[in-house]
Amino acid sequence: MGLLSFLDQQPKSLLGLDITSSAVKLLEISRNGNRYKVESYMVRPLPPNTVVEKNINDVEALAEIIRKVVSQAKAKARDTAVAVSGSSVITKVIEMPADLNDQAMETQIALEADQYIPYPLDEVALDFEVIGLSDNNPEQVDVLLAACRRENVDSRADALEQAGLNPKVVDVEVFAVERAFELLSTQLEELGDQVVAIADIGATMLTLSVLVNGKTVYTREQLFGGKQVTEEIQRRYGLSLEEAGQAKKQGGLPEDYVSEVLEPFKDALVQQISRSLQFFFSSSQYNYIDQLILAGGVAAMEGLREEIEGKLGLPTMIANPFADMEVSNKVNAVALSNDAPAMLIAAGLALRGLE
Repeated sequence: MGLLSFLDQQPKSLLGLDITSSAVKLLEISRNGNRYKVESYMVRPLPPNTVVEKNINDVEALAEIIRKVVSQAKAKARDTAVAVSGSSVITKVIEMPADLNDQAMETQIALEADQYIPYPLDEVALDFEVIGLSDNNPEQVDVLLAACRRENVDSRADALEQAGLNPKVVDVEVFAVERAFELLSTQLEELGDQVVAIADIGATMLTLSVLVNGKTVYTREQLFGGKQVTEEIQRRYGLSLEEAGQAKKQGGLPEDYVSEVLEPFKDALVQQISRSLQFFFSSSQYNYIDQLILAGGVAAMEGLREEIEGKLGLPTMIANPFADMEVSNKVNAVALSNDAPAMLIAAGLALRGLE
């Protein structure tokens, strides 16, 4: 199965399955005209070290969790889209003759791919998509070439198949975020050619994407996330990792938790986002951001949006891809709302089947 697979074979409905270092997040969306509806959704934590820095260490353990997620969500679809992280993918826009059909283009790309891919081609999952006519030459088309180590694709496909699902699409997280951004754009005023940054803050990874006209122009991943709060609670108050995780969600921690743990984490997060933006400014033609969107499990942390907005001086909102969607009766709407900022990639994957 190739990367970005089955581009011309879109199933009617896809399960969007976001596999992170800490959880499996499932989402199923239907469409009626211009209206979307959440048909099923579920989030379940992963056992420690099942997935580390987006690499799957234990396919069997992951498959077991996926099985439970699908069962608990009562999901109908079996065709599934998953994603690999941007840092594991090489993307390049190349020009090809416009008169080639897909098969001829595939053959030509296979012959030329070693110019663009620094790995042995037999270790690579390769796919392409025609973007449109080239601005430089009307007889050429721009083609997006995407390549990823095959093991990253195969491990995800193996886990899905062991869980009884059909792996239909292996997408790239950056493209899934781009797709989900369309759901957020209705919440932004005068989108136009605005420069919008999305900070996706997960358990172990902070990913900053910058979009102009809804297209990604920059992305940066760094090891930083909410797990640092959990580990500090564990260290400071002598709790197990599981107890620390529960205490973080449910409260009941000593009075100095806010001043000694939470506020230092927020300060460090603001610095990380600011640093990522500085990297973007120094490597692009832009020196400003019009809007910052917070996504990921950490995004809804109490007071975080206000603190970031105040310290960075940027209009800041929390991502909710479901703001304009109907919700099925079998879905826990309160839980979905609470998890909404963390479901951005899952939403982008689920939308892949409705394009």
